[in-house]
Formats: sequence, C-alpha cells, structure tokens
Amino acid sequence: MRAVFAFVLLLCSLTSLADEQARLYQAGGWPAQRENFSAALAAAQLRYRDSLPPGVYQALVDNSNRRFAPQAMDQRAQATLRAQLADPQPALQFFESPLGRKIIAAETLATRRDQLAAHANGLPRSEASATRRLLIRHLAQALPAQEAGTEVSMALAGVAADSLSQMLPGLLGGGQTEALMQGQREQLMTQIGNNLDDTLLYVYRELSDPELEEFVSFAQSPAGQAYYQAALAALRSGLAVSGR
Repeated sequence: MRAVFAFVLLLCSLTSLADEQARLYQAGGWPAQRENFSAALAAAQLRYRDSLPPGVYQALVDNSNRRFAPQAMDQRAQATLRAQLADPQPALQFFESPLGRKIIAAETLATRRDQLAAHANGLPRSEASATRRLLIRHLAQALPAQEAGTEVSMALAGVAADSLSQMLPGLLGGGQTEALMQGQREQLMTQIGNNLDDTLLYVYRELSDPELEEFVSFAQSPAGQAYYQAALAALRSGLAVSGR
C-alpha cells in the first residue's frame, strides 16, 4: 500500500511539473515568437522568388517549410526546454507576473513582421540616462540575445544555401558551405553585439527604470540564468540547428 501511495504521489508530481512546463512555454511567449518567425520565413521566401530558377526556388520553399513546420518546431523546442530546465517554477512565476507579461509583450511586438519591416534600415535612436544605459548593459550581458539573434538569422539564411547545395551538388563542395556560413555567423555576432545595447533600449522602452532593474535582477539570478540557457538550447532545437 505504501508503494502504491508513493507511486501515485510521484505521478501527481510529474503531472504538475508537466503542467508548469506547458504554462512556462506559453507565458514565455514561445508560440507567439514562433508565429512571428513563420511570418519572417514567408517574407524571406518571397524575396528569393524572382532571383532563383523555379526549381531551386521550389526546393527552397519545400525545404524551409519542412524544416520549420510550426508543430514540429514547437515540439522540438518544448522537449528541449523541458529537458534542460529542471525547475520551471521561478521562471514561470516571473513571466506570469505583470512585469513578466509586459516584457514578453515588448519582445513579441519587436519581432512582428510589420515592426521588422518598419525598422529594416535601423531602429530609432533611444535617449537614455547613464543609469538606464548601465542597466541595459547588465541586461545585455545576462541575456543570450546576441546568440539568439544570430541563430534566427542564420537559420533563415541557411535554407537558401541548403537548397542550392541540394539542387546543384558540388557547387559549394569541400567544406565551402560550412566555411561561408561560419564566416557569416561571426559577422552577424559582431554586428548584433555592436548594436545590442541600443536594440534592447528600444525593445524595452516602455519599462520604467525600476522595472528594468527588476528584470536585470531576474536575468542575473541563478534561476534566470538557468532559464535563459535552457531557452537558447530550446531555440536551437526549434530551429533544427545541428552541431551546436
């Protein structure tokens, strides 16, 4: 009887943990961000339509739609987040708070297709006090925003290279594709890093200084770092990034 009781308690705790993981996935804005990514993918596909032969273009569309199928992306990302983050409760509590919801709303707005198009030539300059800029610098150091931005950009760019290699074998052989992509990755990391503070200033412009300070405290905390490292791994899984 004791063994049965213990087994029931274990099942209940596992069910509760699964529920918290599912809530965190929603509260963290993952479904909305995946929808924004799908919109960006559709826009990227259209940009190639008039510059590629029909067969190559169709291969690009087929490859990208298969790799970035929404349900598969969600499943991969959720599975990795669940595996990497043992205790979702601290992050869940933060992102379900009024401040957490405000942060997620700001991040989701920033990656919407219309916002990306509006700021394709650069973001408006944000005026900020020395104190606010210091808070943003601490936030930039705590968040994996540079890595995440690079992964998303590289995933979109990589589809074209994969499709060309598939349609024209040997075009970029001998490791040329990997070398080109690695060079582009390094350039993107540098570019994003150089503009990161100004980007975060704009994205979180609606947060007050005390709210921004609270966000920094969470991001720097052990619980915050555990979440963001798991989130980066989940992002890479969702994007089907291999070898990283």
